[in-house]
Formats: sequence, structure tokens, C-alpha cells
Amino acid sequence: MSMVSIVHPIHFEDYSGVQFERLVFAYHVRAGWRDLIWHGQSGGDQGRDIFGIEEFDDRPARKTIIQCANRDTLTLAKARTDMEKAVAAACGKPDAFKFVCRGAVSDASRTRIGNAAAALGVAHVTIWSGVEFEENLRLRGEFLLHRFVQGVEFPEAEADIRRFADDFPDLSDAEALGLMAAVFDRPAFRTPFQQESSLPAFQQAVEDTIGALNTGAWRTREGTEIRRIPSIHHIRDQQVRKVLAQVVRQVDELRRIFVSRLREGEIQHCGCGKADCPTYMLSSRVADELDDARDRILNAFRSVHAPFDVVVR
Repeated sequence: MSMVSIVHPIHFEDYSGVQFERLVFAYHVRAGWRDLIWHGQSGGDQGRDIFGIEEFDDRPARKTIIQCANRDTLTLAKARTDMEKAVAAACGKPDAFKFVCRGAVSDASRTRIGNAAAALGVAHVTIWSGVEFEENLRLRGEFLLHRFVQGVEFPEAEADIRRFADDFPDLSDAEALGLMAAVFDRPAFRTPFQQESSLPAFQQAVEDTIGALNTGAWRTREGTEIRRIPSIHHIRDQQVRKVLAQVVRQVDELRRIFVSRLREGEIQHCGCGKADCPTYMLSSRVADELDDARDRILNAFRSVHAPFDVVVR
């Protein structure tokens, strides 16, 4: 059964603090964060509602403390108190703080909280207003949002929430495609080839994309599983499945072009002698060839999922 899209704004204030925290935790499971721990459910959280590690394709992972601000206003005093507690906790200083709020957050508040975090030695702060949280839920966890507003009770235990968030209950093809689209929203498909910072990592990301589409296991460039997504085998429409099979073949063709040009010497290491140096040299012709191959992949996926907006830029 297909789920009806939710278009009305969500009133998070109508839900309890625990319900809000469960939704925030489930979202971050769905978004691919790893080693997530929900401290808030047991009290004595030392300024940490949720701890998790956010993986990136193009920069180091960040150990992050997530605060669920289920109140009308996120004040500097409350944010600073929570951050001070978290920094002083036995697990040590995080790389980043993230505040997920139910209400609006002014630019001035964001700046002041960012400055307070910097004073504690934490350089990265992300603050989502209720509207921003809702937007991200619609992007990466529409079915979670649907369940939430329909009054479906989220499980209490962490392990049960993980299964709840990783499930694909009665997803329509459109909803499955929306989740699958995330595998292309990464530097390996967005970055013009002349600007690609690591060619070995590029090849790994392309191979991981093939695996994700075929099996539903989505991994970072380093091979760490980010999360599970629907595979092409979840799609019911045979014509759409046929297009997705073509997309997989096109991604494999991109990989083969890269490997061939590397073998033929049209893509060459800079010659510095450092085994881990990411710098390579290639002609404009080869860069254009690889960019064109990626354009074909993205256009093919867009043909079955119109909202898809990833382009090589």
C-alpha cells in the first residue's frame, strides 16, 4: 500500500519530549549515522541526549553529541550548560554538537551558540529548527514522518528503534526511489572530474554505488556501511526496474572507463613517489568523458524519479 505524502507542517509541540527524541534517534539511524547511543531515555545524560558518529565521503567522520530541544526556544544558557556537561563527561570532548529543535532558531542564536561551542574547543555546530528537521525527514525518512504523525508508537528500546527505522514497510516505488537517490548525492557524482580530490577513493565510491543499488548496503569510500536502502529488487514497476538495471550498467561503464584510462596511461599519478598521494594528471578529454558518463547516469535515474536534482557541478 502506498503512503500518502504529508504536505502540512508538523507541529512537534503536540508530542512529548520522549516521542520527539525517539523520532530524532530514528532519523539518525535512517540517515546512516553509526554507533548511535540514546542517553536521554535513561536520564543522567550528562548533556548528551544522543551520541553518534557522522560519516562523510570527503572528510573525516565526526563524533557528535545530538541534543533534542523539544521546547519553544533554544536558549544560549541551556545550550551552553548542555555543552559544558558533555565536554566534561568521561567519554571526552566530541568533534561536533548538533541541536535538533522543535521551534525556530534565529541567526543571532546560532552564532552565539557556535561561539560558545568554539570556546569549549568544539569547532563544529549544527542547529536545525523544527522546519529544517522536517525538511530532512521528508528527504531521508518520509516513512518515519508518516508513522510519527499517524500516531504509530515508536519502540522504546534502541535495538527496536533501529529495526523500525531500517525497515521498508509497504514503501511505494516513489518512496523507495527517494531513498535510493541518496547514493548519488556524494562527491563521486557531483564533483567535476578535474576537481576530484582522490581518484582511488572515486573508484571505490563508484564500486560501492553498484553494490548499494544491487544489494541495498550503502558504504562510505572507506568501506564502512552507512545504512541500508531499498535495492532495485524492492521496485515493483517492471519498467522502472529495467531503467534502474540500465543505471547499474552505466555506473559499471563509468568504472570501466576509469580503469581503462588508468591502465592506458591517460590518467597518471603525479610521480611524487608517495603511495598515499591523491594527485593525478589527466587530459581535459578524459575528464569530459568521465563527466559525460556521470551525466548519463544521473539523467537516467532522473527519468524515473523526477524530484532527483543531483548534477555534475
